[in-house]
Amino acid sequence: MSESRPAGQHTVRRHNSALVLGAIAESPGISRAGVAARTGLTKATVSTLVDRLVSAALVRDAGPEHRAGPGRRGTSLSLSPTGPHGLGVEIAVDYIATCLVDLTGEVRWSQVREADNRDRPAGRVLARVGTAVRDALRHATELSITVGGIGVAVPGLVEASSGLLRRAPNLGWHNVDLPAELSKRTELPGVPVLVGNEANLAALAELRAGAPADFVHVSGEIGIGAGIVLGGELYDGTRGFGGELGHFPVSSRGPVCSCGARGCLERLAGQEAILTRAGAADPGALVERLEAGDRAASAAVRSAARWLGTALSSVLNLLDVPTVVLGGTYARLYPWLHEPLRAELQARVLSAPWASIEVRRSALGTEAAVRGAATSVLRSIVADPDTFIAARTA
Repeated sequence: MSESRPAGQHTVRRHNSALVLGAIAESPGISRAGVAARTGLTKATVSTLVDRLVSAALVRDAGPEHRAGPGRRGTSLSLSPTGPHGLGVEIAVDYIATCLVDLTGEVRWSQVREADNRDRPAGRVLARVGTAVRDALRHATELSITVGGIGVAVPGLVEASSGLLRRAPNLGWHNVDLPAELSKRTELPGVPVLVGNEANLAALAELRAGAPADFVHVSGEIGIGAGIVLGGELYDGTRGFGGELGHFPVSSRGPVCSCGARGCLERLAGQEAILTRAGAADPGALVERLEAGDRAASAAVRSAARWLGTALSSVLNLLDVPTVVLGGTYARLYPWLHEPLRAELQARVLSAPWASIEVRRSALGTEAAVRGAATSVLRSIVADPDTFIAARTA
């Protein structure tokens, strides 16, 4: 049994720095006195830590705080928009997206490159990703932006403890060490690379954009993923492998899926299944047909809604989550998809007669995953600012 030891000065400061920055992130405009009251730290300790965070461009003084009542106004504190940015990357089946997001959540730059990544060797796709990342880094330099880390969203099973991509069926990848592979291609040694499932990262971005504390975010692209948020926190399973809604078996006689099983949801309600049934070339053409009242397009969306409702009802019956957020292509199809989907859920979820189910459109649409990837970097900095500061001053 190991002997416990008292925390050293550095450990205490690291913990307290995270407490202070977390309080400022949760309550923009808070004063030093407000931070002290919220954290239980002394005003002197808070003042010292805030000055350090301001020097690291993590916090800014924004003038007198805004509050009612008499008394001296404290200095208003908020996260600094000129501080470190998260560089977000999304490796999708048919595109590579990148963006730069500041600590306040503002997107400073973004780019989407169409690319057919399906069944391409991982090395070839990652060479394209490396090019996209280097381009983003050049833009960061032009904008005088400090990149605090790189977040990567991928459509597959990501091991939370290591960032290892265990399997991405729609890409045809197995056991790819993305942090190591991308670190070799970024020309930024020492900058952390964080990897996560695209649906989970999209859910985190939606949460920051104003989604409720309890919801299921359904990312509908060529594959289908679900990010589950409970009590304001992402639930992705014990190893990070949760949320694979697209591989729910919904029809024993359905087509064979890329995962090897038969009748998976994404083969019946994914983007390609809808486009094929509607006879549309792409989502844009599908929307045009729906707006024109095309019967085949409408039938394709209703069919997808039934299959999607079949799978989602199991999630809602199990977890008692009140809200479904439709993202990706589903967000574009929301005007035609949400009513038949809600009707299916009302019919299948046992608690529906007493607890209504809300089906809402994503606030971020197809940008959610790449923005969530960038946000994952910023969340890690806010959770441990001392590590960022130490790396910056090394």
